Amino acid sequence: MATHPTSPARFTDEQRRARLARRHLLLPGARAGRVERVADALVGLHATDAATVYLSACARLAEPSAAEVERALYGDVSLVKLLSMRRTIFAVSAELAPQVSAAAARAIAVKERATLMKHLRDGAEGWDERRLAEAERAVLAALAERGEATTAELAEDVPALRETILMAPGKPYEARQSVGSRLLRLLASDGHMRRCKPRGSWLSSSYPWALVAPWPDVPVREAKAEVIRRWLAGYGPGTVEDVKWWTGWTLREVRTALADLGAVEVSLDGGGTGLVLPGDVEESTEVEPWAALLPGLDPTVLGWRGRDWYLDPELAPALFDRSGNNGPTVWWNGRVVGGWAQRADGELVWRLLRDVGTAGEVAVAAEAERLAGWLDGVRVTPRFRTPLERELTA
Repeated sequence: MATHPTSPARFTDEQRRARLARRHLLLPGARAGRVERVADALVGLHATDAATVYLSACARLAEPSAAEVERALYGDVSLVKLLSMRRTIFAVSAELAPQVSAAAARAIAVKERATLMKHLRDGAEGWDERRLAEAERAVLAALAERGEATTAELAEDVPALRETILMAPGKPYEARQSVGSRLLRLLASDGHMRRCKPRGSWLSSSYPWALVAPWPDVPVREAKAEVIRRWLAGYGPGTVEDVKWWTGWTLREVRTALADLGAVEVSLDGGGTGLVLPGDVEESTEVEPWAALLPGLDPTVLGWRGRDWYLDPELAPALFDRSGNNGPTVWWNGRVVGGWAQRADGELVWRLLRDVGTAGEVAVAAEAERLAGWLDGVRVTPRFRTPLERELTA
């Protein structure tokens, strides 16, 4: 890892917030025209909750619409979902997908396979590696014949998918899961298949599957360096701890990639040490005032492990659940200042937890109107409910 030849450059919290505004496309003048641009700016969009991809993208699009996101996900297939960093599903551009696959998804698929095989041995009858391989081949053959199909439709062709696994046997929370739900997830992790357009609204999780061509082979070390390069370009300066947390990789893997990039050390407010790409030090702190309403699990909220420079720790209990998942947030000039929600009738409501002045209140209201406009009556309930979101919808 390279260091500054004399003394490290200094980044104030104000400078970091200005970079966040520009590079995460949250300034009105910086918004994107296409979803692919948004995904690349953020490295990827969190996709654990289907609605997050739409809400995160549209918060940064000059002309937000669910149709634009659907085009990228299911029409052009220029945005693909991969189980990758932190064992989280990310929607990444097709251009970056080979690197993300090599850097993170492949290793996760190996672990997923071992975990599934253990569950099959412990909680199902007659399963071993040979039968699992046979079931996988049968699923891929059926999918090739059908073109696209749901899990239930594939189970008509491959009856083994209807068998169940007893999870956590003997525990109070034991439950049965279908082999199909686990096996298809594994095949997706391995890069053999992808999710197609849901059968229902864009909020639906009832989607069919389709085959995909294999990604180009990329050396793992090269792929890891490229993923971290993208992260530093969008999120830097960040600490080693930030990078390790965001990727979910070992400290050695992170340090190797940073060294390969020649990452430059800078000093941060509070005495910490951050990292940026070579030559990425100078940038103005002047940005226009801005507000944003970002969804639960938005990449900006979860971009760093150390968040004090944009999130007052006192606000976290209201805006995060006990597992560390954030709910919908309200932003003003680079800081989280409150949360928002939708009531049962679709009405969008918010609460400011910090004083933002008259200008801030007006800007937040305008963003709420913009969000409500493209939602057009569609009601979104976050997958992970937080105290403030529940209170606002009560």
